Parts: sequence; C-alpha cells; structure tokens
Amino acid sequence: MQKYLLGLDAGNTVIKAVIFDLEGREVAYAGEEGHSRMPCPGHVERDLGELWANARRVIRTCLDKAGIAATDIAAIGCAGHGNGLYALDRDGQPLLGIQSLDTRATGLVEEWASEGVGDRTVPIARQRPWPSQTPTLLAWLKRHRPELFQRIGTVFFSKDFVVNRLTGNRVSEVSDVSGAGLLNLAARRYDRTLMAAYGLADSMHMLPPLIESADIAGHVTEDAAAETGLAAGTPVVGGLFDVVASALGSGVSRTGSASIIAGTWSINQVIIDGPDLDGPVFMSSTFDRSRYMAMENSATSAANLEWLVREFFEGEHHQEGVSPFDAASALAAAVTPAADDPLYHPYLYGAQQDGHARAGFYGMAGWHTKGHLIRALLEGVAFGHRQHIETIRKAGATFDEAVLSGGGSRSRLWPQIFADVLGVPVTVAVSRETGALGAAIAAGTGVGLFADFTQGATAMVRIDRLYQPNAALSAHYARRYELYKDINEAMTPLWRRLSQKQSLATGVAA
Repeated sequence: MQKYLLGLDAGNTVIKAVIFDLEGREVAYAGEEGHSRMPCPGHVERDLGELWANARRVIRTCLDKAGIAATDIAAIGCAGHGNGLYALDRDGQPLLGIQSLDTRATGLVEEWASEGVGDRTVPIARQRPWPSQTPTLLAWLKRHRPELFQRIGTVFFSKDFVVNRLTGNRVSEVSDVSGAGLLNLAARRYDRTLMAAYGLADSMHMLPPLIESADIAGHVTEDAAAETGLAAGTPVVGGLFDVVASALGSGVSRTGSASIIAGTWSINQVIIDGPDLDGPVFMSSTFDRSRYMAMENSATSAANLEWLVREFFEGEHHQEGVSPFDAASALAAAVTPAADDPLYHPYLYGAQQDGHARAGFYGMAGWHTKGHLIRALLEGVAFGHRQHIETIRKAGATFDEAVLSGGGSRSRLWPQIFADVLGVPVTVAVSRETGALGAAIAAGTGVGLFADFTQGATAMVRIDRLYQPNAALSAHYARRYELYKDINEAMTPLWRRLSQKQSLATGVAA
C-alpha cells in the first residue's frame, strides 16, 4: 500500500513541497523563494518559468530528503495563493503571472464602484470587485494592454499552473474560482451574466474546465516525472485555494470553525453550511463538495513583519542560532504594554477596499524603543484581523474559538496577542506547513484514503498549543483598537492625496 502524500504550496513568495505520512507527520520538506518584479508602482508580477523551475527543484529535493520511492506516493495535491492572474497563451505556453499583491486596478475598482458593478456581482459571486481580483485584473488588461489580452488562452491561478506543468491539463477547481469572484456560488458553475458584469462576456473561453477540489485533475506525465523525480502516472487532484487548504491543514473542518491565517495576507474565515449570510463579506468560496467558507481578507498581515525584519534586522548581529524574526519577537516581548504605546497600520500593500492606504506608525515618542515599534506592528496586524472578524460576525457567522496558522503562528508571542485582541481562545497546530497539509488531505480524499475532508483532518492534524485570552489585556486592546480605527478614518483622505501626488510624479494613473 502506498504510504505517503505529497502536498505542494505555491504562495506569493515561496513554493514548498512536503511529504506526509498518512498520520500527518512530515517526512521531508523543501522550499524555495521566488522573485517578484515591480515594473511600475502597484504592479507585482512573477516569472512563470522561474515558478516551474522552483517547483521542480523543491519536489526533487523533497523526494531525495525523504529517501522513499516515488511510487510510494499515493497522490499529489497543490495549494496556491488565490486571485492575481496566471495566464497561458493560446498554445498553452506561460504568458503572464500577476500576484495577489498587485494594485494596478485600483482606479478601475473605483470606477466600477461608482457605476454599481458590485451590485450586479454580489448576488451571483457573493463578492464585490477589488484590485487584485482575477476578473478585475483581466478587465484591466483588456482595457490597458489589449495586445497582451488577445494572446491569452487560459486564465487560472498559481497552483493551477503547477498542476498544468505536472499533468499537461488545463483545469481549475471550485475553491480558487469561487474565491476570485468567477463562480455562481450557489450553482457552483461559471456564469455568463457574472462575466458580463465585469465587461468580460467575450472571455468565457479563457476559463478552464472546472472540477471539485478533490477530483483528479490528471496524472504526472513522463516529461514531468523526468524533471521532478516523481513517478509517471501519479494522480494529481485539483487542489485548493491556499487559505482553504491552510484552514483544513490546521484542523478546521466542522461548520462554525474559524481559521485565522497570519501570512502574506490577513485571512479570516468561518465554515458555513450554505452560500448565503445576513450581510456582505469580502469573499466567499467553497470548502468541500457541499459547504462554503465566509472570508474577510486583505494583504495586511505577516508581510509587514517580513518587511520590518528584512529592512532593519537581517544585517544586524544576533546571537548565534537566533533568527532575525526571533530576535525581533524577543524585543517586542520585553515591552510592558502601556496606554501610550505607538500604533501601527499594516497597509504596506494597501487596504482591502482602499488601494491608496499606506502603512504608518503613529504616536511615537522619544522614550519608545525598537521593541515598542515591533510590538506596535504585531498589535496593528492583529487589529486588522479583528476588523475583518467583526465584519464576518455582523454577517451572521458565529464562532467562539479560532485556529491560527501561517508564519505568524510560529511566534510564541503573536498568538497570545491574537487571543487578547480577539477575546477568544486561539490554538496552533503542530504542522507549520498547513497549506501543504491541507492539499495533501485533499489528495488523500481524491484517491479514497479518506471519505471526506473531515476524516482526513481528523487523521492528519494535531494541535500543539492553546492560548487563552487575558481579560486585562483584552480590555487594554479594546481601547487601543478604537484609536486604531479613528486614526484610520482620519488618514483616509490624506492617503488619497499622497497617492495622487505620487501618480503625478511617476506619470502612472492612480
């Protein structure tokens, strides 16, 4: 009997390969960081040739580390960051990779908002257009890069590109497509009326065949096997939107379970039985073959800490064996929270519905230290998550505990800040690679090793840590959260003015 599952996770920055046994233990791991290109302000792209080269290397390295026969792998699942726009040309060759940090379409979103486009998309897709959304970017290309738009043969997502390279097939699956606002959510199919709302009624042919997440997308080809070390013929499932994969891989599988992901993006999601809620949320996607995920997301989470460490810590001397992230966390942990601590807005890549928003520290004084600024950043990211969670609760989704995953969960301090800011118990799973684990669970489900996602999560996920909220700190953070929101409101028109000045200086339309 085949004993292992391979999970791949194609994020905005790193692609990972992890081999798991059927009890969820990591047998081997490999990861490689890619490079983003920013040809002009707001544009964030990647080279698809590099993405596939990195995928080949991490798969082969992972197999070598595991020391197992490739034929012992029962199936492969891939997760990947949602939205953005990954395109093949009409001959099936790599054409374009736009990441979900891209804000070039901010002006188009504002134009559509004034025209009521969102009022036409919400009843069908359960979300409004936003700058990094796949159909919004496709519409932007149609208007501003028509020669490139005409060359597009297939539009799909980061993990779909990897699946395509492995199997030769052009497919996508329902969790990514629904998360991108491209799906009639209730019917779980493409919808011409929805595409017409985006001005893309003539682009239906660009959408690939649609399957469920655990359906077999294809099998590893002879060419892909030669390049990766995998066994030709190994089944590859459709895979999962990475935020759904991370929820599943952290043990969130029952209706009413909440998943918070502190990664490049701030992800806040709750499993619900049907596609409808009492109010709007940023995004809805499918979870399994019958249930859904209500989400509030934005590019406002651990990418902020990655920036701070990269710019201010990596060149510093630290104790041998201590990572820059651990050193930063230690400085933050040494700070005793106080009412006059600085506040931070985590908008390095804009806010959810405001591409003009920018990050900033507020309330700094001469007695504040580097540790105060780091702690302010950690708290500010948690406040951003809280804003999203309040929206989910207003829409009618309820929960009383949450599972934290993503890079932020690796800290010993940050999960406690989340518990105190949110006022609910927060757990962290043993596996750090929850996206790859969720993809592996989908793969196991697809080949019949598990009856469904819940059985797979029960078999493969273990909880490592539990953080209970501190009542006194929760009250402290509640007061600071109100200040955080007030500063946000006051800064909104100033961010717009700043963006306009930058646009005039660079000649790029805001």
